[in-house]
Amino acid sequence: MMKKWTISLMLMTSVSSLAWSLSARANFNGKLIVEIDGLQNKQGQVCASIFSSSQGFPSDRKRALQKQCTQISETPLTLTFDNLKAGSYAVAVIQDLNGDGTLNRNNLGMPVEPFGFSLNPEVRNSAPKFGDAAFILAGPSTVIQIQMRKL
Repeated sequence: MMKKWTISLMLMTSVSSLAWSLSARANFNGKLIVEIDGLQNKQGQVCASIFSSSQGFPSDRKRALQKQCTQISETPLTLTFDNLKAGSYAVAVIQDLNGDGTLNRNNLGMPVEPFGFSLNPEVRNSAPKFGDAAFILAGPSTVIQIQMRKL
């Protein structure tokens, strides 16, 4: 009888521990720290957008999960995004030289302002796909580094 009681108690403890773990993961809120390097000057502002899917990535800021712009006070510059659920994200960053909140382009459609993406994928003829810039946020604090570039 005592053996059955012990096994039942151990089983209940394991199940409740698993349930608590899943519940804690569902309520997880992490922080993303984005370190932006390669800014050539302190002109304008840096605007960063974080996306949780390919929809809108990288240029439709209306579809971004979170976005923020800040004046460039130091280089490298650090931005923080709070209250993010565990998951896959990609970040797009621009150095907005004229303060209009968009990545300006020339007549050929090429960017004339510096830009960068999480994971620093190679950019040739077009912006990277979400999967090329996506990373996993799983801990209480994740730090990524973005190297700005200009074509």
